[in-house]
Amino acid sequence: MKKTLLATAATFMATSAMADVNIGNPMAMTGPIPDLNAPIAAAVDLAAQNVNDQGGMFADGETLNIVRADSACDPTAAVDAVTKLINVNSVSAIVGPVCSGATIAQAESVSIPAGVVTLSVSASSPAITNMEDGTDLVFRAAASDAYQGVALAELALANGFDEIAVSYANDDYNAAIAEVFVQAYTDLGGTVTANEAHEPNKASYRSEVATIGATSDNLALFSYYGSGGITLMRNALETGAFTNFIGADGMLSDELIEQIGAENLMTSTFTTSASDDSTPSFAAWKAIADEAGVPASDPFVANGYDATFMMALAIEAAGSDDRAVIAESLRAIATAPGEVILPGEWAKAKEILAAGGEINYEGAAGNQDFDENGDVAGNFSKSTIVDGAWAAELIQ
Repeated sequence: MKKTLLATAATFMATSAMADVNIGNPMAMTGPIPDLNAPIAAAVDLAAQNVNDQGGMFADGETLNIVRADSACDPTAAVDAVTKLINVNSVSAIVGPVCSGATIAQAESVSIPAGVVTLSVSASSPAITNMEDGTDLVFRAAASDAYQGVALAELALANGFDEIAVSYANDDYNAAIAEVFVQAYTDLGGTVTANEAHEPNKASYRSEVATIGATSDNLALFSYYGSGGITLMRNALETGAFTNFIGADGMLSDELIEQIGAENLMTSTFTTSASDDSTPSFAAWKAIADEAGVPASDPFVANGYDATFMMALAIEAAGSDDRAVIAESLRAIATAPGEVILPGEWAKAKEILAAGGEINYEGAAGNQDFDENGDVAGNFSKSTIVDGAWAAELIQ
């Protein structure tokens, strides 16, 4: 009998004991980025549905169950969520969290000590690269901001921002990418006129804006849109302190347009992890996503699909959902040699693995070959306002 994916987070949690293979999925359902989180979660669900619709897990077609919990883009909430996923729901692996601080906290406190593999869908802080101390239990499906920060610095100078002020939220993700940006920008010849942290979730940032606003018309803003980024930008525009903005994916949201107005963002540019839409793997992904109503090109949506599909492939290739064997298998299914598997090709992969063959998953977001630190290379796009909406262009 065909087994189908359970469709809601509440149902996932209530029925997790019935599942055949459990993957934990801590996501930022609340907190500063719920709009960014929702389509990523939909992509996670879509990957599991593809698995279950094409034969399920192992020879007897066991159901792949996504057990979701709210990590809220918060370190403490992430520790609580993953503790429950591992100790109560008995998940075999973790796909998520979304945010860097949440990923670091849960990995150090919970998943690494428990011997459970984490594959984050979008955590991009450079601090993650060296945090695991040789355990080989932390991976990510999105490129490190060690690359994005450099791309953003090059973009700022290409936009004519020869001098710039920097304001960053005092959290793991935003502080780390700001540090990379400042180093790369100054190395390339730019002048940083101010470089100040701001605390998230303040009602007003007028004093912060006043402190750095006299130094430049250009502001590199590293923040989450829902935890102060929009407020800081509004204060900057209201006071006339800044007119040009540049930043990373934490600010890239339709809510920013709704709150600030497209007319006030015409000289603003934000970068994010992106897919190369010219590849066969992206074409396969887009066909699947379009049919399911999932926005294929939204930030980190393809990465969410890849992370889930790869984790399922790793468990299938290992022949077991035993936590101890998943990490080695995860590396094997994403790396040559092996027959190329594209997004959605679960039945093909299952047949090859059953016959003793090797596979090499080529992801929706691009090549997913993990380096020694569990990192992947990646592409980035720049988003600007066109006809009142964000329009993304791949950075070459």
